[in-house]
Formats: sequence, C-alpha cells, structure tokens
Amino acid sequence: MQVKPIGNRILVKLVKDEEITKSGIILAATVDRKEKSQYEVLEIGTGEEVGGLNIKIGDIVIAGKYSGDEVDIGTDTDIKHKILYVGHEKDESDVLAIIK
Repeated sequence: MQVKPIGNRILVKLVKDEEITKSGIILAATVDRKEKSQYEVLEIGTGEEVGGLNIKIGDIVIAGKYSGDEVDIGTDTDIKHKILYVGHEKDESDVLAIIK
C-alpha cells in the first residue's frame, strides 16, 4: 500500500524504540523513560510549510512519542508508522527538530 500525506504532513516510521544504557542494559520499548522518539521521514506532503522547513525523505526527526496519528501500512505490524503535522510554530507542529 502506498501512502502519500496531504498538506503539511509527513509519513514517518519509528527508528529507535529501545535504548542501551552505558553499562549495556537494554531498556525495552515498554519502559516509559522519555516523551520523545526518533522517526525516519518516508513521504512528504505538498503543503507550503513542510516545503519551507527543508525536510527531506530519509531525514531523522524528533517528535513527541504520542503525537501524530498511527497508521498501519502493509502486513508488518512490528514497524510503527505515523503521520505527523508540520508547522512553523512549535505549538502547531508535531515535529520538534531535524537530526543532522
């Protein structure tokens, strides 16, 4: 299934959901240790605001763990996809930053 976000939205997939501590202990995804997650951009909508922020396919972005809308794509339910709203103002945007 092909999903193309409309307007000022992007389609992302969760990149990093477990964390390894300095001592080598793996914290599972079920441990609520932070409110932010990293996502890889898969598709970009055609809105003006998303174009003005120079977000590209393949970029890694930070967004709130509970922000956006989860969507099921294909048969692999282990991969978590979301559609996030992108805006210039922090209060309007689900995306907080681009990791370079």
